[in-house]
Amino acid sequence: MVSTHRPGPDRHDPRPHLDPASPWVVSVRELGRSPGSMRSVTRTVPGPAEPARLGLETIYVDAGEPVELDLRLESVTEGVYVSGTVRAGLVGECARCLDPLTDEIEVELGELFAYPDSVTDETTEADELPRVVDEYLDLEQTVRDAIVLALPLAPLCRPDCPGLCPGCGEKWADLPADHGHETLDPRWAALRERASLPND
Repeated sequence: MVSTHRPGPDRHDPRPHLDPASPWVVSVRELGRSPGSMRSVTRTVPGPAEPARLGLETIYVDAGEPVELDLRLESVTEGVYVSGTVRAGLVGECARCLDPLTDEIEVELGELFAYPDSVTDETTEADELPRVVDEYLDLEQTVRDAIVLALPLAPLCRPDCPGLCPGCGEKWADLPADHGHETLDPRWAALRERASLPND
């Protein structure tokens, strides 16, 4: 008796499966594997969905903010080399005065996506380099990493922002030039208090 059972997909297949409909996924089918073959990719992809952010706590690409990709894909011996620029708008908070701020970022991108079964694929861990999967590339994590690494750890609303007065917490930019707070040596505080009391 011949079995008609067809084996299902391998549930232990370690390779990711990419969604070609994702705006972050691009095809490299037309490149083939001939070193030197190139194609350009120019597209605007939607930013992270609510409530996600792309960046740091103090400065980030806000949810829904578009990310512009202007990239070149080049077939090389070990995979597909992706280079070009990524642009996006930023929002955040000034590290000195705590005012909200807006800015723009442009990041240079350069990343090798290794071919499956290439020497690079076999000699690197899965989290060291991205891979070409079924003739597609998923650019999202590569773009995210490039943006996060380029963001300032202490963003400023302007380079000469004076920050806040440590005495009252008001912005120095809004205070008069002679603003200040009297500081008294604690060793003299008790003596001054006694001197201010009325005599019996």
